Amino acid sequence: MTAAGQAAPAVDAIISIRSIAKTYASGFRALGRIDLDIRRGELFALLGPNGAGKTTLISIICGIVTPSSGTVLVDGHDTVTDYRATRSLIGLVPQELTTDAFESVWNTVAFSRRLFGKAANPAHIEKVLKDLSLWDKKDSKVMTLSGGMKRRLLIAKALSHEPRILFLDEPTAGVDVTLRAGMWDLVQSLRAFGVTIILTTHYLEEAEEMADRIGVIDKGSIILVEDKAALMRKLGRKQLTLHLAQPLGAIPAALAPYHLDLANHGADLIYSYDDKGQRGSIADLLRSLTELGIEFKDLHTTQSSLEEIFVSLVGGAR
Repeated sequence: MTAAGQAAPAVDAIISIRSIAKTYASGFRALGRIDLDIRRGELFALLGPNGAGKTTLISIICGIVTPSSGTVLVDGHDTVTDYRATRSLIGLVPQELTTDAFESVWNTVAFSRRLFGKAANPAHIEKVLKDLSLWDKKDSKVMTLSGGMKRRLLIAKALSHEPRILFLDEPTAGVDVTLRAGMWDLVQSLRAFGVTIILTTHYLEEAEEMADRIGVIDKGSIILVEDKAALMRKLGRKQLTLHLAQPLGAIPAALAPYHLDLANHGADLIYSYDDKGQRGSIADLLRSLTELGIEFKDLHTTQSSLEEIFVSLVGGAR
């Protein structure tokens, strides 16, 4: 424990959040005593419904919003008492499309780099713009860009000062599928260079494909933090569907222990299970079917997606 009685940061944590709470002057409690460590070099997906507290938490870590209580350390620096050092380590891509409408793309990104006291580096700015498919728009006024291009410009600004931590707050909203894939290729390359990435998204398939760990926030509280693979194993329901040779009018009483369901007018027999020791039951089920003379033509399994798991978690917390 620390001198303040709080848990010490994890050894590999680049961001350590302890007892962070935020209540606004109106009395609205946006966050209530959040404790969270973000590991160095990971891609952490923060998921939650609208109004759950995601943006408030990110804003506190980035020093934009002052917490009502608690502390945040970024690579050992306190975000309140050592704001300049912490902010220089962070790149933030906000939800809002806030850019200088009458400035050129190049000047907007270059100016953002200068704000952090970084020496001019045209080669770096060129690389960022090319990586984000903005190079051919470098001399265009921001006001002439499409919504998707403005979203990519926000990412370019966030990367202008070569941060070690990148916050992506709904970064692909309004971006078409092709450009979204290109953006995620860039994110993967940043991870390869050791950049820590914190992502919020409504596209849960992105989190499912890319994240190392997943945190779920609801009503201002963290309700779960888990390695993605472990979360999928622990909470992802699996389903075995048996396509029967002959339809059943009803499930035989001898099969009641398996809690089966009939579908497709009795032509499919469905067995739902999880990873908590139930796999052996599949072999038992197949033996029972053989003993009863029930034949099947084919079988396949499916597993719950992250979206289904997320809905079940948040639904249960409400």
